[in-house]
Amino acid sequence: MTEQQRPAAPAYVPGHGLLSDKVAVVTAAAGAGIGAAVVRRILEEGARAVVLGDTHERRLGEAVESLGGEFGADRVSGLVCDVTVEEQVGALLAEAERFGGVDVLVNNAGLGGTDSILEMSDDQWHRVIDISLTGTMRCVRAAGRLMRDRGRGGVIVNNASVVGWRAQEGQAHYAAAKAGVMALTRCAALDLAPYGVRVNAVSPSLAMHPFLAKVTTDEALEELTSREAFGRAAEPWEVANVMVFLASDYSSYMTGEVLSVSSQHA
Repeated sequence: MTEQQRPAAPAYVPGHGLLSDKVAVVTAAAGAGIGAAVVRRILEEGARAVVLGDTHERRLGEAVESLGGEFGADRVSGLVCDVTVEEQVGALLAEAERFGGVDVLVNNAGLGGTDSILEMSDDQWHRVIDISLTGTMRCVRAAGRLMRDRGRGGVIVNNASVVGWRAQEGQAHYAAAKAGVMALTRCAALDLAPYGVRVNAVSPSLAMHPFLAKVTTDEALEELTSREAFGRAAEPWEVANVMVFLASDYSSYMTGEVLSVSSQHA
């Protein structure tokens, strides 16, 4: 597909009040990727408040200040959170209590990398698994307990990846972690269903943002883009739209599902 044949990204979709009066927590929420996009979408959809978690303190502070100026400082809060540290996960969710308690959790934190299994160290493997899979589990467990004890239900949305289904060179650790997120989503959904808590996941293929461009070669990005039916990467907000759908009452009968946000065959 040539540049002339590639369809442009669609116009940005305005909010429709899908998360009116909800309180959301989003991990890895600062910066310019999917996490930042879903925070903005949640606020645009009428959430009462959003609590941002991120390991990058300066970037987190800038995001909170910017979003607070745009949507109201009383609707945005942030806390440094490393999802590999259980106490920090607990503190992030506790921050939502001052707004009335978490209704929606979006688990966006993850770590990738490109390493051949032949050269991969145990440390490289464990780091990716601990952030992308075990970190998601810690957040699901902590939020699930709060939602169960509060007794008014809730929604958890996890961020997986198409590499959880599809083989890709150099991605053994990341693919294993994301396949684990999919299985975690399905099983946690059954554990939490009796308490009215839904757990679903999105599985994006390629969402373009500055950080991805910084850590990936132009050649690799072009090759990945060529697999897409539209001949372009997704905008982060296009993935965020599907997360918002899963967090909203429009998906009220969905739990344990993994939705591919992709224009390709997984």
